[in-house]
Amino acid sequence: MALGKFKFLPSFLTKEKDEDSGGESIPIPLETKEREDVRENPVEIEEIISGMDQAYMNDEDMDPSLYVLEKLPPELNSQVLLEQVVKLRQELDAVSRKLADLVLENHASYVEELQRVTDIQNALQMATMICINGRRQLAQSKADVTKGGLGVLANHRKRLKIQQIMRIMRTIKTLQRTDIRTQEMLEEEDYPAAIQLCLECQQAIKSYRKYHCVSELSSKLQDTQVEIEDQLDRVLAQSCTSFDGHRYDRVQTAYRLLSKSQVAMDQLLMHYTQTIHNRSFAVVLRYAERCRHDAKSGPLNRLPYKDLCSKMDSKYFVVCLTELCKSLWEVLHCYHRTVQWHERHDQAVDEDESLRNDSELQYNRSYVNKKLQHGKTKIWQDVKQRIKPYLLGTDLASFQFDNFISVLNVTNRLISVGEEMCGDKSADVQDSMRQQTLNYFKSFHRVRMDELRMFLENEMWDVWPVRASFTIYSLKEFSFLRSGGVMSPTTKSRSLTDGFFTRFAQQGNPFDDDEEEETTEEPLAITDENSPRATRRLAGDDDDDDDVPEELKRDFVDEGDQAPAARKQKSHQASTGEQTVDGPICTNTTLGVMRLFGKYMRMMDVLKPIAYDVMVYLSQLFDYYMYAVHSFFANDVASAETGPLSMSSKMKATLKRIENNLILHVESAGAVKPSQTDEIRVQAPVLSSMIPLDQLASLYGLTRRMTAVESLVFLASQFESLLQHLEGFVPQSKRAFLSQFHSQTVSIVPELRRPVYCGVADKLLDPSRLLSQMSSVKWDIKDIMSQHSRYVDYILMECQAHKRRFDEWNSITPMPKVVLNQVWEHVIHTVNHTFVEGFASAKKCSNEGRALMQLDFQQFIIQIEKLVSLRPIPEKEFVDTYIKAFYMSEADIEPWLRDHRMYSTKQLTSLVQCGVGAHINKKAKNRLINIIEDMEKTRRPM
Repeated sequence: MALGKFKFLPSFLTKEKDEDSGGESIPIPLETKEREDVRENPVEIEEIISGMDQAYMNDEDMDPSLYVLEKLPPELNSQVLLEQVVKLRQELDAVSRKLADLVLENHASYVEELQRVTDIQNALQMATMICINGRRQLAQSKADVTKGGLGVLANHRKRLKIQQIMRIMRTIKTLQRTDIRTQEMLEEEDYPAAIQLCLECQQAIKSYRKYHCVSELSSKLQDTQVEIEDQLDRVLAQSCTSFDGHRYDRVQTAYRLLSKSQVAMDQLLMHYTQTIHNRSFAVVLRYAERCRHDAKSGPLNRLPYKDLCSKMDSKYFVVCLTELCKSLWEVLHCYHRTVQWHERHDQAVDEDESLRNDSELQYNRSYVNKKLQHGKTKIWQDVKQRIKPYLLGTDLASFQFDNFISVLNVTNRLISVGEEMCGDKSADVQDSMRQQTLNYFKSFHRVRMDELRMFLENEMWDVWPVRASFTIYSLKEFSFLRSGGVMSPTTKSRSLTDGFFTRFAQQGNPFDDDEEEETTEEPLAITDENSPRATRRLAGDDDDDDDVPEELKRDFVDEGDQAPAARKQKSHQASTGEQTVDGPICTNTTLGVMRLFGKYMRMMDVLKPIAYDVMVYLSQLFDYYMYAVHSFFANDVASAETGPLSMSSKMKATLKRIENNLILHVESAGAVKPSQTDEIRVQAPVLSSMIPLDQLASLYGLTRRMTAVESLVFLASQFESLLQHLEGFVPQSKRAFLSQFHSQTVSIVPELRRPVYCGVADKLLDPSRLLSQMSSVKWDIKDIMSQHSRYVDYILMECQAHKRRFDEWNSITPMPKVVLNQVWEHVIHTVNHTFVEGFASAKKCSNEGRALMQLDFQQFIIQIEKLVSLRPIPEKEFVDTYIKAFYMSEADIEPWLRDHRMYSTKQLTSLVQCGVGAHINKKAKNRLINIIEDMEKTRRPM
């Protein structure tokens, strides 16, 4: 607690009697002993001080006596006053004791400080004496110096003259050694210092020209300056291929000292043009020498550049093009770095106020910037003039697809570099490549379509084992769409802020061979990794594929080579009892088509102007595959106009379109119909004779049909996953075609399941035999039967036999649940319709016979539910409703007939004859029959 601010307690506490008052004072016990105890106990002193009212110590202007009186209660008595006095006396004693203790504690400091004050006083007295003595001695020295002043001045004058002579001699000596020093600076590439030295020497020569030895140095100095400028020009030329910011800064500073900044920029642009011409010629010449077959044709280095380009073979074309672009990229990159250096330099000038006001510097700066901007276009034009003759000097028609894609990829990358550099889209280069590329791709597509027909005709429709996670992106042909995941095509274009010059600012080259190399997931599901077959991959070849047979690297793989692997996989599944589909169902041909998708999309990516044409050709691959599956496995039931075997109008229209636009028809004489246009047409594929579709042992080729249809469905799903990329490739004005193709062709592929699978189900049961057995049943019985008819056992026996066959084949070739459900759905559909047809064939029917009908059908439903997992049983109401209609009255039957047009005329007539007709007269019966005949006239196919 700070005691310095403590106010003494009221004075009346020390008096026992008020002197101004005549009355007696309140007796106050002094309690001397207790107070002494308080003074001797430090703890109690601290407690008393800490419990005191803080107003005594904080407020310096407070009147303590008045403050104590104001705190007294309104009603006073002796006891209250006595307590207050005792408390205040204790606080006064505690404060006094605390103050005394503090004084004693700081006594040593007080003594020490007092000693310091005494020492300072003595020091001041000593300093005063020193000052007095110094002044006296300075006065004496002043008088002594005046006597020798004139002598000193004379000697000083001589000294100055001698020093001047020495400076002149040193300057002359330096001028004589200027040549040596300049050569040292040039070796150190300190061009600004060398220029500055020459300028200083020239200035010195003007000052000391009166000396004979100096005048002879003038001509020698001129030669030295010319040598410096020549070396500056050589360094400036070197910056076109190997830019060094530090060296370039020295060169520019040297040219500014020479006042030749504009000349330097003109020289620089000339060097860039010359470098482009020289480097491109050297690269092409080096590879042309390798292609040279006739040594008598003369030296190639004397040929013009255009003629030299025509000497290039296809073997070295891509390598030479890549090397040429790499060489030109180095020149363009150096120019870009040159522009960046000037931008940074201009920014530094803007920040310096003294340089910003220099008119000559600003004029040179404006001239240099204009030249640099104009130089971007000029240098890019020079590059195009070296690339264009090279691309047009060789016929690309004989190139392999990968090599052709590499040419387009490198060319497009170079065009992108030019667009980033000066905004030029190089339409002339693109136009020169567009028609050549389109012609090449038409020829390529014709060959691929013929190959597709050949492989479809030889396809054994075995399930090709692939990984469960396999997608179309697992193929290496789609690696260009991935960059740590699937990448949209629109993100492939680099903005100017993150383009080639930024990504390869420090090292690397956009034309390096490994720039776009990516690992590809292996799609084949080889069960034994140590098997020799494990190295035979179809989809997703590894980079190191030296040990892979050559036939596996083609777009399609020969079935004769790879079918055993598929059969081995099937045997393994059969032995282990597997009955599930572990991955997508696809065939060798499916993988081939997907690979072609990747190649076609790569073409769309590297050459946008023909993207729409390539998209049309890509759709033809899908159309032809779809047409082949339909013609192979659904053509035998395609003639059905109604019922479950019939196809939707959209499917019919799609197949008709494919047949009219893509299929090449052959006349009976064998001559091909001439095409009215240059459209690509292919002969209709023919199913291999090794695939039987009419044998019960193979379930009429169910597994082959399943593989064909489900592989097509998988191909359609993968095509849908490519839509976002295709939309990015195809121009906005042409995207309607893509949308139409998806909605009218790709999206309806699952509809092929019904006619293909129902074609199998239609052959599993013989409805005529079943009707023959039902016709032997008497429906006009008089007793209610508790046992179902024998024909029901025949139906169930046939279904159980087919169920065993399904299980056997499913253990060999696992079939998706949708396949078996589709087949069972049509089998049950056939049985149900046969039930109704058999019931309608009854000549006479009693109520007990109708009960037997219900019993037979219920028995079939109960047993078939145990046999198949299909729920609900399809068309159960179709039979139930027909049986219940036998019990209807005349009033109910007429509207029922009009509402149930799904039944045939024969079936409805049977209801009238054997059902309600048994209870109505002949006139009413004829009226109902006339209604049925009228309905038949207006019946539409259901």
